[in-house]
Amino acid sequence: MMFCTVLNYVQMRLLGEGPDGGEENACERARKWILDHGTATAISSWGKTWLAILGVYEWDGCNPMPPEFWVFPTIFPMHPAKMLCYCRLTYMSMSYFYGKKFVGRITPLLLKIRREIYNQPYEQINWGGVRHLCAKEDNYYPHGVTQKLLWDALYNFVEPLLSRWPFKRLRAKALHRTMEHIHYEDENSRYITIGAVEKSLNMLACWVDDPNGLAFKKHLARISDYFWLGEDGMNLQSFGSQTWDTSFALQALLACSDLVEEPSVMFGRGHNFLKLSQVTENPSGDFKAMFRHTSKGSWTFSDRDHGWPVSDCTAESLKCCLLFSTMPPNIVGDKIQFQNLNDAVDIIFSLQNGENGGCSAWEPSGEKLWLEWFNPVEFLKDLVIEYEYVECTSSSIHALVMLRKLHPTHRVKEIEEFIFKAVKFIEDVQQPDGSWYGNWGICFIYATWFGIGGLVAAGKTYENCVAIQKGVSFLLETQQEDGGWGESYISYWYIQGVCSFGWRPIKLDSHFICIDGFNPWWPGKERSNTTS
Repeated sequence: MMFCTVLNYVQMRLLGEGPDGGEENACERARKWILDHGTATAISSWGKTWLAILGVYEWDGCNPMPPEFWVFPTIFPMHPAKMLCYCRLTYMSMSYFYGKKFVGRITPLLLKIRREIYNQPYEQINWGGVRHLCAKEDNYYPHGVTQKLLWDALYNFVEPLLSRWPFKRLRAKALHRTMEHIHYEDENSRYITIGAVEKSLNMLACWVDDPNGLAFKKHLARISDYFWLGEDGMNLQSFGSQTWDTSFALQALLACSDLVEEPSVMFGRGHNFLKLSQVTENPSGDFKAMFRHTSKGSWTFSDRDHGWPVSDCTAESLKCCLLFSTMPPNIVGDKIQFQNLNDAVDIIFSLQNGENGGCSAWEPSGEKLWLEWFNPVEFLKDLVIEYEYVECTSSSIHALVMLRKLHPTHRVKEIEEFIFKAVKFIEDVQQPDGSWYGNWGICFIYATWFGIGGLVAAGKTYENCVAIQKGVSFLLETQQEDGGWGESYISYWYIQGVCSFGWRPIKLDSHFICIDGFNPWWPGKERSNTTS
C-alpha cells in the first residue's frame, strides 16, 4: 500500500496535480495516509530505488545493489545466473542505476515533493538508518537477520571500498558489462523485454546510457505493446497474453465446434497465429554466457517477439496444433511441421526437474532454496529462484499424452518417463485437504483443476487414485449453494485452505479436449468426447 500510494502520489504531482488536487482530494488524502503510516522512508525497496532515481530519496537510503555481481564467475554462490529470470532482469537494471548513483535533474517541483512526503526536513533525514524500513502493510516477506547483516556489510564496508581507487575501475567494468546484458535482453525481446517492470527500467537505462541512442528509440516504439484503453482510462498490462488466450479459446471452440459459425475462418486464423507465434530460434550469440535458456520450439505467453519460452504456454499451444493436425487442411490450414512439434517437446523436456518431476515455467529449476534468504523484495515471496508448478506440469502431461496418442512410436521411453515423474510430482505436492496450491490463478480451486486434470490425462481415475479422490472431495466441500465455485485472492497469503469464496462463480470443466476420449474420473460418469 505504501509502495503504490507514494508512487501514485508522486506521479499525480508530476502530471500536474497540486498537493491537494485530484478527484475527491485524492492527493491530499494520499499524502495524509503516507505521513500517518511512516512517510516515504517506509516505502519498500523497489520504491526506494524509483524515488532515488527521481531525486526525492537518497541512494544512501537504499541497500546496495552492486553491479559487480555481473562480472563474477557463475560459481559465485549468489550469482545472478542462479536467479529466476524476472528477479535477475529487474535487479540487472536496478544495479546499473545504483552503480552510477544516477539521479535525474532536480526541479522546483521535485523540491516541493521532497517537503510533502516526509515529516521532517529532507536534509535532516538519517538515510542510512531508514534502509531497512518498510511499512507493515507492504512487509509480506520481512527480511531476516542474516539478510540485514549482509546488506549492512555491503553498505558499510564493500560499497565504500568500490567507490575508491583502484576499485573504481572494477565498478566501471561492471557497469559496462551490465549495460551489455541490458542491450542483449532488449534485442532478444525486440525491445518488449520480459515484462512491464523490466521494460520501464531497461528503457530508462538505455536513455541514461545514450539519450539519443537507437536503443532508446526502439524502446519507445514498443511502449504500445503494454498500454490498453479501458473504461477507467489508460491502463498498463504486465505483458501481453495473446498466445495463452488464443490457445485456450481455440480449445474451448474445438470442444463445441458444432456451435461455431464459419469454423474454417476462425480455426484457420487461430491456427495460423499459433504457427507464426512459435519461437523458431534460440537467443542470439552465446546465449548460455548471457544466462539464457534455449527457446527454439517454444511458445511465449504473448507472441514470438517476446522470445521468452514458457512451459505451459508451449504445452497448450502444442495441444492446439496437434488437434488441428487431425482436421482437414481446407478448414484449418496446413498442419504444423513435425520438426516444430519435436522442438516444442524438447522445450517441455528441458523444463522438467529431474529430481522431483515437476515443470518450471521459464527456465530450469534446481537452485538452492537458501538463496531465498536473500530475497530483497518485501512484498513478494519465493522470488529469487525458479520453482516447479502444478499448472505447468499438468499442461505438459496433457500435451505429451496427446502427442503419444497421435504419434505412438515417437520418443516413447522419454515421454513415458516424463509422465511418470510428472504424475508423482502432482501427487507429492497435493495439500492435506486435497487441494493444490496455484501460482498462476486464484488459487486452490484453480490449481486443483490442473492437478486433477493432469492425473486424469495420465490415465488415473477416481477408483485407482487417492489424489483424485481427495481432490474431488475438496471441490465438493467448497462448492457453493448455487452450484458454483469461487475464491478470494487472499488465499495466496494464507497458503493453506480457501480463505473465502463466492465472489465469482466459475464453471469446472475437464481441462482437456479428447481426441478419442479419456477414462472417466468420476464413478458413474459416461465416457464422452466432449467437455462441459
